[in-house]
Amino acid sequence: MTNQPPVATALDALGVTNRVYVHAGPVHSLQQAAEERGQRPEQVVRSILFRLGQDRFAMVLVAGPAQVAWKTLRQHLGQSRLTTATEEEVLSVTGYPIGAVSPFGLPQPLPIYIDESVLAEEEISIGSGVRGTTVILRSADLRAALPDAEIGIFRVV
Repeated sequence: MTNQPPVATALDALGVTNRVYVHAGPVHSLQQAAEERGQRPEQVVRSILFRLGQDRFAMVLVAGPAQVAWKTLRQHLGQSRLTTATEEEVLSVTGYPIGAVSPFGLPQPLPIYIDESVLAEEEISIGSGVRGTTVILRSADLRAALPDAEIGIFRVV
């Protein structure tokens, strides 16, 4: 596919079967995104970039409306303080705008933490690197393509 989003290109290079979904117009909510893709909100994976300290970042993947458990994440990472990255930091560190972030095709390696809820769904959608589009793939393929990612409970339960 020509002009495909960077995440689809990165997944193709890894041999991961995926398909690109292009939204017809602006997406205003997680629910809307899921409905347009023929998915449930729990199948939409959010990739959230956290600042751990000066020039140190980590990405957490959570499913749908789940919220990151900040205290749990701080304790797990051994950090007394962490913040979500700013819009400028997200673009600089990942190369992607907020709303299109993915753990694939990053300019430099990042620690990736996958909440187990992401792997509970057989099919998921992730950021494509371009707003208004998404990449749909199997959660097992996401896991296999991120062998160094750590799986745990990083959401509020």
